[in-house]
Amino acid sequence: MTCERGEPYDARTNPDGTAGPSRRLLMTLPAEDHSVRLARHAAHVVLGAWRLAYMEETAVLIVSELVTNAVRHARGTDVVDVDLHATRTCLRIEIQDSDRHWPRPRIPGGFEESGFGFVLVDALAAKWGVRETTTGKAVWAELDTRRDGVSGGPFGPIS
Repeated sequence: MTCERGEPYDARTNPDGTAGPSRRLLMTLPAEDHSVRLARHAAHVVLGAWRLAYMEETAVLIVSELVTNAVRHARGTDVVDVDLHATRTCLRIEIQDSDRHWPRPRIPGGFEESGFGFVLVDALAAKWGVRETTTGKAVWAELDTRRDGVSGGPFGPIS
């Protein structure tokens, strides 16, 4: 996990620190259970449009886990902001809420049915973390969009 303070990245750069073109989806959803389904559906549709369908299962699972955590655990939150940002090498998934308390990941024991969200995110994401925002916090995860070390993603291979 990585912790950040302040803005996630400069307006002229991408989440992976490189300059260049990117695609972005920003959504504000009510902090209610049905928003998890809406966020999953939006991620599914946009990843197909961005030619990132090969990583859809992983990305949709991370979106689902992070939005579920925000809806279930963020105190005093009326809305959840979903931000998907794709560059040539990176897909950043960021979920913001207005609760200033950072999540406390844990390893569930025994036969528990919940508590595996951050275990999954940690296993699937190249990196993830939490950052402070002016209104609360943002939990983010990044996935490498390159196939076999060759950048593909929403803008095709880089030569």
